[in-house]
Amino acid sequence: MSGSAKATGALVDVLVIGAGVTGIQQLYRAREEGFSVKVLEAGTGVGGTWYWNRYPEARFDSESYTYGFLFSKELWEEWEWSELFAGQPEIERYFNFVVDKFDLRRDIEFGVTVTSASFDEPTGTWTVRTGGGAEHRARYVVAATGVLSVPYYPAVEGRENFRGEQYHTGRWPKTPVDFTGKRVALIGTGSSGVQIVPAIADDVASLTVLQRTPDWCTPLNNGPISPQEQAELKAEFETIRETLNTSPSGFLHELPSRFSTEDSKEQRLAFFEKMWNSPGFSKLTTNYIDFTTNPEVNKEFCEFVADKIRGLVTDPATAEKLIPKNHLYAGRRPPFVTGYYEAYNKPTVQHVSLEQTPIVRVTETGIELTDGLREFDIIIWATGYDFGTGALNRLGVRGRDGLALEASWADGPSTYLGIVTAGFPNFFFPGGPHGALGNNPRYASDQVDCVIDVLEHAREYDYDVIEVDPAAEKDWTDTVNGSGSLFLESSYFFGSNIPGKAVKQLLNPTGRPNLQRLIAEQAEQKYSAFILSKVEEAAA
Repeated sequence: MSGSAKATGALVDVLVIGAGVTGIQQLYRAREEGFSVKVLEAGTGVGGTWYWNRYPEARFDSESYTYGFLFSKELWEEWEWSELFAGQPEIERYFNFVVDKFDLRRDIEFGVTVTSASFDEPTGTWTVRTGGGAEHRARYVVAATGVLSVPYYPAVEGRENFRGEQYHTGRWPKTPVDFTGKRVALIGTGSSGVQIVPAIADDVASLTVLQRTPDWCTPLNNGPISPQEQAELKAEFETIRETLNTSPSGFLHELPSRFSTEDSKEQRLAFFEKMWNSPGFSKLTTNYIDFTTNPEVNKEFCEFVADKIRGLVTDPATAEKLIPKNHLYAGRRPPFVTGYYEAYNKPTVQHVSLEQTPIVRVTETGIELTDGLREFDIIIWATGYDFGTGALNRLGVRGRDGLALEASWADGPSTYLGIVTAGFPNFFFPGGPHGALGNNPRYASDQVDCVIDVLEHAREYDYDVIEVDPAAEKDWTDTVNGSGSLFLESSYFFGSNIPGKAVKQLLNPTGRPNLQRLIAEQAEQKYSAFILSKVEEAAA
């Protein structure tokens, strides 16, 4: 089959779930290689995370041009990012520009929620059903549902009783929220919460920031991309693409060149100042070579950042509550900020430590803490996501013998290369658990290409069913879970923010070079880690 498949119920080669950055690239690649393809998207537009996350000041903390697609030089030359770290409206415009430029929209069905996906062994196909009662049949299913797709609300008593407005950063309405003169509670200060605080501080009557665990926030250092820089980006596309396609982190950042022990204390402080003024994740990727392995240099950097916080926040007591005490830099996902600490100097902004005064319940008029009731007009839940496996476990995926994916992963995900899992033939999930440890779209791009290569290989040899060898899956999963992690197990990268969820590795601590090496080896070995068969053989 080739071309565009339109009819509900018609068998397509590839059915993609999700029209975010990974789903769009999977659609583009599948169509380019002659597969019929259809995409089901729950939202009414493309962009995935950048469709749903439209809260005030939502923006990249990966450099804009490193996040987008690299499969077309013409696209690179036609689109110009206005800022080093673009905001949500511009990001959403970019994804719409891409799908329209390559005429991808005709293969995307919007406003569709997948309720189940079942593998039929006699035919080697999948049946995917949606909330509207439609049924889709596909040879292969690619769940490009992303790792930040399912908003998490903590189990706080009385949340449904609040009579004011409530919003989650991961499900922000398209209609702008009016904060003018409102009493606002913001719960959570991860990457989303710290962006909102300075964005609304001047509009509200009051903003109460309820924080459980402070993180090491450092400046984003955003700015416009000058005409000269735009010209350089266009002229250097091939070099930039090669760098991004091979970079361990998926960024353009220069690799670290010195150990901390090579510098004196004064030289290290000067270097830390340079890091403080560097853009985004470069504070992690271009720091000292031993920054993540030598606790002493990391601690020294944290002391440097703590002094910065004390210098930015006027009230000493508030400053101390904003300084982490239980982890070093990057022990949790580091947020990047613009004007965040300074916002606490405004008379409208108050910080509340939930460690000192926990939430008791939400009432009709506000939030009751252990020190009393505070009344609000708006509550913002910046409380994160069911990371990694959340969306996949809610798709109703059923593999061989009716095996439920959520049951198979009850003790944590088991994957091969973060792409496939045993017991679920012809089912792929690039951009999901065990995939990335850096700039997510770059890792997901590697995985998308691998999925297409496997499908092409099966087509060349007339195979219908593709599944991973359980031994290969076990080896990869054991390696992932056994590798040392930069992040603490209390981080959401281990799923520990979700009550009852297995605390297991959800990232790929083995790194991108190892992932790329194994993908290349599989191509050379004609996919020896996969079991490929014809329908009759697979059913037998």
